[in-house]
Amino acid sequence: MPKRTPFHDCIAPYNETEIWKRWSGYLVPPNLQYSIDTEYYAIRNSVSLLDTSPLFKYRFCGPDAVDILSSSMVRPIHQLAIGRAQYNIWCDDYGFVVQDGVLLRLAENEFFLTAGEAALRWFRQVARRCNLEAESVSDVSDQYGILALQGPHAFSVISQFDKDSALASLSYFGVAQIEIASRQVIVSRTGYTGDLGYEIWIPSIDAATVWRAIIEAGSGYNLTPIGTTALKMSRVEAGLLLMDVDFSSSRFMFGPSEKETPNELGFHWMLKNLDSDNREFIGRHAIEKEILSGSSRWTTIGLTVDPQSYVDRFQSAGLIPEKGNVYCESTHSLYRRSGQPWDYAGYATSFLYSSLLKQPIAIGKLPSDLATPGTQVDLEIEVARRPELVTATVSRMPFFNPSRKTQVFSKQEVKDASGV
Repeated sequence: MPKRTPFHDCIAPYNETEIWKRWSGYLVPPNLQYSIDTEYYAIRNSVSLLDTSPLFKYRFCGPDAVDILSSSMVRPIHQLAIGRAQYNIWCDDYGFVVQDGVLLRLAENEFFLTAGEAALRWFRQVARRCNLEAESVSDVSDQYGILALQGPHAFSVISQFDKDSALASLSYFGVAQIEIASRQVIVSRTGYTGDLGYEIWIPSIDAATVWRAIIEAGSGYNLTPIGTTALKMSRVEAGLLLMDVDFSSSRFMFGPSEKETPNELGFHWMLKNLDSDNREFIGRHAIEKEILSGSSRWTTIGLTVDPQSYVDRFQSAGLIPEKGNVYCESTHSLYRRSGQPWDYAGYATSFLYSSLLKQPIAIGKLPSDLATPGTQVDLEIEVARRPELVTATVSRMPFFNPSRKTQVFSKQEVKDASGV
């Protein structure tokens, strides 16, 4: 039987489509309204509220917490200050990515981590392998619900609960503890939309109370509950990878061709200080060998599709170009523009017609000789059930990166928003 998140009964009245899908065994709506664009533009123009509770949640606590994480994570943990969050990945012994997640440090020896797949056994195995206390890691997935408050007015909404101005110093990837409706919650300045936003950890028992308080606080800002489809559309614009779409966990893949390294996923920025980091983390030696030998097989890149090329392919078939609600999580082959037709080079994993950018964009994989920004390739799309090629240009990600995402707010702005 599918499970229900702590916010299920709160969300159900908004679900006009009455469609639910499963996410890690939980029921979630792909979209609440019939118009996905309405939910998408809530993220970009006003403020949206999304239930991300199906994410697995882990607590690392005790004197061995730092050592377990340091032995697991690619990015160094000792540099993560109390009250900060960090996007990180962990790999297997062969240097292939197992998962990614966001890590929150609440105290010297207390961390919370989100993950897309179950990982408790993996982290406890790491602990035992390093002669550390495995019970330092616990699964708290059922104890907390998470709400993502995302969009230009997210600060105006959440600041109404910030009587002590704790959010004034909350910079991008900062973490604070505040009260909402007299309930203690954890707030991080993070999100999966590439926009201004916050993620709120709420004890499950307080979920409905906090939901109602946030809905009321957002009533003057056109706050819109949304489903997962609008979130996925915005994450492509933000250049954020999705597991089981843009990459797969090495735990569940059979051969090396189905697995990817941090470099191949574009996470080379996580490794830039590796020479000055003397930690022994899982996969380190394989990663260093790959860097030294230059043996990465491909690079994950962004692609912008020429809008006119896209329109022409549809019009030549007597069709109106597909623009609205075009989001695909399927393979689109990429070909070299070498004069040889259909000269295969790589593939795209996520494809979106961005109504904000007025053009199709994609996330793909290409060999290093084609991965330089500005390089043109041909991307295969389907028009009237026939394969057609459109011109695509390798581009840097994110495609959309508003300055408000990392905006610093003053104490006066917090007081103004909270009515103090």
